[in-house]
This record gives sequence, structure tokens and C-alpha cells, in this order.
Amino acid sequence: MDVPMWVWLVTIGAMVVILALDLAIVDHPWSKKSGPKEFGMKQAAWWAAFYIGIAIVFGFGVWYFAGATIAGEYFAGFVTEKSLSVDNLFVFYLIMGSFAVPKKYQHEVLLVGIVIALVMRGFFIVIGAQAINAWSEVFYLFGAFLIYTAIKIVRDHLKKDEEDQDYTDSFAVRMVRKVWPVTDDYHGAHLTVKQNGRRHVTPMLMVIVAIGVTDLVFAVDSIPAIFGLTQDPYIVFTANAFALLGLRQLYFLLAGLMDRLAFISWGLAAIMVFIGVKMILHALHENGVHVPEIGIGLSLTVILGVMTVTIVASLLRSKGGGKKEPTGEKTGPGAPF
Repeated sequence: MDVPMWVWLVTIGAMVVILALDLAIVDHPWSKKSGPKEFGMKQAAWWAAFYIGIAIVFGFGVWYFAGATIAGEYFAGFVTEKSLSVDNLFVFYLIMGSFAVPKKYQHEVLLVGIVIALVMRGFFIVIGAQAINAWSEVFYLFGAFLIYTAIKIVRDHLKKDEEDQDYTDSFAVRMVRKVWPVTDDYHGAHLTVKQNGRRHVTPMLMVIVAIGVTDLVFAVDSIPAIFGLTQDPYIVFTANAFALLGLRQLYFLLAGLMDRLAFISWGLAAIMVFIGVKMILHALHENGVHVPEIGIGLSLTVILGVMTVTIVASLLRSKGGGKKEPTGEKTGPGAPF
């Protein structure tokens, strides 16, 4: 799809405006009376529905201007990236619990995380598009990487059942601790404070460092996945952007369900394998090998079907009493530091 530069600029500008309105309406940065407030379930539900709604409306706009095939690629990419974003939320959930971020500050941390994720994914989209244009065999690499990622998702999921990962002791966090002293307590939303004449960083900065590293890892995983569904940079970018917008509202909406979605990792792994196989078949076809290719209609059906089965099976298992009881005190948002 040939997208003029002005459309790119308008799209990116619209994303910035949406984020600014989100910040202005939800966070009330001009208010000095009461400070940040906790994010309620009802508020989160309305905002999550709003962001999904504008993503769907945008998809129908793509359908009108570019046709059903391109729109199908957008919707398949959006559902895939949204699913991966939900998995990303699981890690955010664990990071918030590890650092015991007060609930009233969590939406600010998530906003920073989303901005970092948008920048990183934009960077990887440019690299991925250039690699595909220069070397079609990169699809073999992307396909193999996605299958490897699927195996890693399952392995990490099984390992997580055995022991909880300590995000407060990650490599990036340890490096920050070596350079600056860290305060024991939070100081509002401040990233640094001055104590005894010396500049200290707060746990809030440490959380953002951990979130940023997580965003980098997920960007590396997600960009090859969507390039397996479409090679159009505009569709790749917009599907990613709309999947990330509203992510912090979705976090608070799903916070109570995090421990109940037991099979989400298995569903994501299945989608990764499916897209990986699709990419390898596409690469073989491009190199003159007569193999069947997987169409976008089948891709969208499989992705939606797998996520639906995964979510329903998880909720049924939880309803049947299979929910794991959290261990320890630092298991959810707002746990004491």
C-alpha cells in the first residue's frame, strides 16, 4: 500500500494527540489539590472500550480506502499484537508487584512504558522493513525466531510455576544501583530526590528501567510476528500503535484476572508457531518452491480462534477451582514495599 508522507504525519500526530488527551483527561496533570488517584475498574472499562473502538473504526477506514485484504492484514496484526500486549501486561503486573508500586502511581508508570514501547517498536519496524526489502530470505530467520520464541514462552511459563522471578534484581536494575544510591521509599512520582546533599534515585525510576527492558524484549518478539502477517510498514505501525494505546487501562481492567488466565501463554505460543510456519512457507514460495501459502483470512480465523479458546478455557479452569493461590506478599499491584 502506497501511503503518502502526509498520511504518516497525520497518523503519528493523531497518536500523540490521543496520548496527550489521555494524560490530560485521566491523570489531571493541572490539578494540585489531591494528587494522583487510584484507577477504578469502571473508568478503566470505559477507556479500554474506547481504545478498542477507535482501533476497529480505523480498521474499517482501511477497508474503505485500501480494500478487504489490507484491512484483514490490519485486523490480524492488531489482534496478534493486542494478544502479545496482554502477555506484556502479565510481566508489568509482576514488576509492579516486585517493586510494590502504590496503585495511585501505577498508571503513570504504565504511560511511560507505553511511550517507550511505541518508540522501540517504531525503531524495529524501520529495521524490519529494510531487512525484508533487501533480503527476502529474512523470512526464514523471522519464522525460526518465532518458533523459538514460542518454545521460550512455554518454557518460561512452566518455570514461572516453579519459582517467581525477582525483577528487582535484574541486570539493568543492578547497573543503576551501582551508579546511584536508591531510596528505600517512594517519593510520590519523583524519579530522583536529594537527600543529605546527594542525589538519590527512587524506586519509581527502577520500575521504569525494568519496564523499559521488558518493552525491548517484547518489541524484538512482536515485530517479526506482525511481519509474518503483513509487510506493509504503515499497517505494521498502526496495528502496533492501536494495540499499545489503551494498554494501561486494560491493565487495571485485567488486574483481577491475571492469575485466572492460566492458558494465555500456551495460546500465544500456538499463534507464534502458526505465524512462524506461515513465514517459512512464504519464504519457500518466494524462492520457487511449490508449497501452499496461508492466506490472511485463515490467519485471522486461527488467531481469533486460538485466543478465544485460550481465554474461555482459562476462565472455565479458574471457575472450576483451578486458580493458583498467590504466594508471598508481593503478588499484585499496590503491595506494600
